[in-house]
Amino acid sequence: MEHRPQRVEIAVEGKGKLLFSHHQPILFIVLFGSVFSGASNSTLTVNYVDLDQSTVSRSFLQAVGHVNGFALKPAASSSVDDEIQKIKDGKMDSLVVIPKGFGQAIASGQHQANIQFYRDVTANTVSGPIESVLNAVANEYQKQHIANVLTAAGKSPQQVHEILQPSVLIQEIQESGDNGTKVSMLDQVVPGYTVMFVFFIIMSMMRSFLGEKESGMLARLRSTPMRPITYLLGMWVPAIIAVLIQCVILLGFGHFVYGVNLGDLSAISRIVLCLSICGTGIGLAVSMWIRGKNQGRAITMLITLGGAALGGVWQTSAVLFAFGLAGLLAAFLRFPHFLRTATN
Repeated sequence: MEHRPQRVEIAVEGKGKLLFSHHQPILFIVLFGSVFSGASNSTLTVNYVDLDQSTVSRSFLQAVGHVNGFALKPAASSSVDDEIQKIKDGKMDSLVVIPKGFGQAIASGQHQANIQFYRDVTANTVSGPIESVLNAVANEYQKQHIANVLTAAGKSPQQVHEILQPSVLIQEIQESGDNGTKVSMLDQVVPGYTVMFVFFIIMSMMRSFLGEKESGMLARLRSTPMRPITYLLGMWVPAIIAVLIQCVILLGFGHFVYGVNLGDLSAISRIVLCLSICGTGIGLAVSMWIRGKNQGRAITMLITLGGAALGGVWQTSAVLFAFGLAGLLAAFLRFPHFLRTATN
């Protein structure tokens, strides 16, 4: 009778088990939290050299800087060649150069004003949006020039406005899910690692079963009237409790430290319960069928890392629950053979 009450204590004891269940996932969450905490607020830097230093050139740069998601940064050197060399060396992605005479060309309206845009051809994801913004601002200058020409030709302000109306109007309609709740990278990292490390309970259960088998405990249990299902439930329920505690700690850490939105707590609770039943049920089946620790570790890594690669998006909570029961059934059917192999 002393054997079963110790299951919960056994399930949460040990430095190795605490490392896999609590410390290591928290370490991963902190690591990715420091990397991705500011990813959602990132801006593109527009490096520039203003050789014209006119009111018009400064106005053009201000128009670019007012676009959301872009920040102006003057070049460290006034030498264009030095800045271009930085692009060639991979130290900078792009450079905007406003040459001398830019303001005069805009003011006269008789000559085309040029802006030079140097970019690294291997960094299109960064330089592409900057080039699009430059073209958009340049188009506004073109529209203003056309408006001046039409006004000089005797067109009324109303007529000029109608002529300059675009043939296609893009209407921006902003939509957001979850009642406008902002979703960050950490909202995916914290639940993702919580789910991933749940399946390391398989390794802990495997060690417990093999430990009792090698110590002779199972051989002694063969002489008792204990039924197989009683023994398996005594090993299964404490593992479920250990996983539930692990999930509460990890999700609570993400919520209180990084402000992760947990959403509907009742739904989260049901998912965590089904997940714990699934992971520990598979742990029962694996523990009954493996021949040694090395084989168990390989199967655990395959299930854990393979499931992480798939993302878990194909399984519903009902399927997780079914996996857990299927694992219990497989362990129950295999238990007589497992018991016969126990050493005396």
